[in-house]
Amino acid sequence: MEKALKHKFLVGETVLFTASNVARPAASGTYEVIRLLPTDGDDFQYRIKNSAEAFERVAKESQLASC
Repeated sequence: MEKALKHKFLVGETVLFTASNVARPAASGTYEVIRLLPTDGDDFQYRIKNSAEAFERVAKESQLASC
C-alpha cells in the first residue's frame, strides 16, 4: 500500500528558511508558513513570510526546518 505524501509543515507554523546558493540571494532566517503549495515534482513547496519583509517567498520543503 502506498503512503500518501503530506506536507511536513502546517499553515501558521514558524520555520527556519535556508536560502539556496543557486537561487536569487535571499535572507535566511525565521518565517511563518502562509500557504501550502503543491509539489514541484521533487519537493513540496510553501509560501512563507518574514515579519520584517513586505513580501512573501516560495520555498521548497528541503529549504525549511523546524524551529
